[in-house]
Amino acid sequence: MTGTAAQAVRTYADNSALQVVFGPGSENMDHLEARLGVSLPTRGNEITVVGGSSAGVDAAVRALDSLYARARAGRDVTKADVDAAVRMGLEPSALDDGPAPILRTRKRTIEARSPAQARYIQAMARAELVFGLGPAGTGKTYLAIAHAVALKMTGAVDRIILSRPAVEAGERLGFLPGDLREKVDPYLRPMYDALYEMLPGDEVMRRMEAGEIEVAPLAFMRGRTLANACIILDEAQNTTPTQMKMFLTRMGEHSRMIVTGDMTQIDLPLGARSGLHDALDTLEGLESVAVCSFTHRDVVRHDLVTRIVKAYDERDRKLGAEAANRTPRR
Repeated sequence: MTGTAAQAVRTYADNSALQVVFGPGSENMDHLEARLGVSLPTRGNEITVVGGSSAGVDAAVRALDSLYARARAGRDVTKADVDAAVRMGLEPSALDDGPAPILRTRKRTIEARSPAQARYIQAMARAELVFGLGPAGTGKTYLAIAHAVALKMTGAVDRIILSRPAVEAGERLGFLPGDLREKVDPYLRPMYDALYEMLPGDEVMRRMEAGEIEVAPLAFMRGRTLANACIILDEAQNTTPTQMKMFLTRMGEHSRMIVTGDMTQIDLPLGARSGLHDALDTLEGLESVAVCSFTHRDVVRHDLVTRIVKAYDERDRKLGAEAANRTPRR
């Protein structure tokens, strides 16, 4: 490091918690150093954070403090937790309203793992209609279902209704055998997967049989009024404007709606306008409506997924710029 390097010194009193933060073979510390471009020499319970900029050092200090608090609470610290602490540490303004928001379900407690997730959880707690927009892997649907389960557990709503448009993702599935439920289940499987991460399997089945949890394709929403419910529409970029209007007008008294989608993965016929795009234009500025956007920086899956999403975004921007600069032929 040069003589102009920024640095800070932190002392952590709990040896056991500090060992959890370090991880096996200090792998968590190595990962933190690589993510933020800092050096973390250690002497006993004292960690010196050395970096080329004060911003990087400050982010590392915030990440270390967060991971230490996690370890003190008796929780494990993994590389994924380090990644989450880094994201939050790089944007402290996301936590101006207090600590990272959490969602409590039967099987797990879910924390915001990026600043965008923190804003999303806060928006779902505040607004009656929330749009969650962004690429795969950012937690849009997962957090929406966790929020719905948390509302149901506290008695804030009587029902959870999860829906998707039944649009094939660029493939022709052909004839699907079985009854109606077996035909639509392939489209709705990701929502079932999220439910089973929030609740024990027998409880999911029991609540579904009792009508407290409903998973259905979008077409099943027509003609209904959904009161005292948390209603989630996933993959909303694949709705038409007519379908989206139909869905949004299903909201009844004491209900909440969450609409998620990725505008870069539209599977509608070429030239068809997305109902999600249409709704965002139409409802812009409307009271009690919140729009939360995610980017590749908020991807919380494998680190390679982040790089893949970023590569596609850069490719699309380049193609868009080339198309804008291309002189039309006469």
